[in-house]
Amino acid sequence: MIEIDGSTGEGGGQLVRTACALSALTGTAIRLFSIRARRAPPGLAPQHLTAVRAVAALCGAEVEGLEVRASEIRFRPQALRGGEYRFDVGTAGSITLVLQAVLPVAFACPQPVRLIVCGGTDVRAAPPLDYLRFVFLPLLERIGLSASLTLHTRGYYPRGGGEVTVDVRPGSPRCLVLDEAGKLEAIGGVAHVANLPVHIVERMQDTAEQLLRPLLPAVHIKPEALGPDRAIGAGGAIALWARTSTTLLGGGAVAQRGIPAERIARDAAEPLLADLRVGATLDLHAVDQLLIYLARAPGESRFQVRALTTHAETCLWLLRQFLPLEVNVHAEAELTSISLRAPRGD
Repeated sequence: MIEIDGSTGEGGGQLVRTACALSALTGTAIRLFSIRARRAPPGLAPQHLTAVRAVAALCGAEVEGLEVRASEIRFRPQALRGGEYRFDVGTAGSITLVLQAVLPVAFACPQPVRLIVCGGTDVRAAPPLDYLRFVFLPLLERIGLSASLTLHTRGYYPRGGGEVTVDVRPGSPRCLVLDEAGKLEAIGGVAHVANLPVHIVERMQDTAEQLLRPLLPAVHIKPEALGPDRAIGAGGAIALWARTSTTLLGGGAVAQRGIPAERIARDAAEPLLADLRVGATLDLHAVDQLLIYLARAPGESRFQVRALTTHAETCLWLLRQFLPLEVNVHAEAELTSISLRAPRGD
């Protein structure tokens, strides 16, 4: 059993989710303690419970101590198994963060997996659902992993109520080599609001397009205004992406009460602009989520980011608790180069 201090590094929910996923993938039991010790309130929130339960379901794990606000759990995985699973956060907890935990395990199952997840589709402190759909899943395709996502209903804070279905084909990740950003070919995006005035989404669209057009005149951001038949509660989000000859970069932001639409658009566009200007080959959010896949891909993966976030640093530390992984990080003025070399044969 591996002992993992849940307050290490970033010390948040990502460490919990990734630790349980790695436990399932490697068949290694873990004791996770001091969970979210520096958060207020500390311990497990409902969305963390759902993520752990989701991973446990796919590997038949025995989990001790799993309850709201728990500061310690023991997770003992068994064999991976496919099938259809339904998970409901029960609040507006993030669907994308639950999927962040369970998808790496689902791809490793010996049979196809269908995941039906209910909760918040677009909530603060989590990637918007459209970032997952239009940036992250296409990046997984590039490393040989295929999943399709169907959006049934959007849901927001505080009610949740959103629902998605994800169909996952079993597969093993390939390494990813992105040494150069390549030529910018297209910039696109989608912005939406639900049960709110349409001018809000139009302002998000207009602001983002104005910010991005200096790099490429033909910017196409699709606006959507949803009613109660397609969304539970009021909310919105914007997701943006830039395709180059070698890679795909993204950015996103979730609408918040009291925050102008123009600010939401800037929060999504400015990080993407920064990535493009310095020649990054992956955006910061993609790195955080891809590391667990690349660590299991035989061979060497290489890419460049604007900076190594605390989430990424924590993930790299955690990966090396489970896997014989070689990691090299080289930071320069505007770019940080990262390489991971996993042993052949996992």
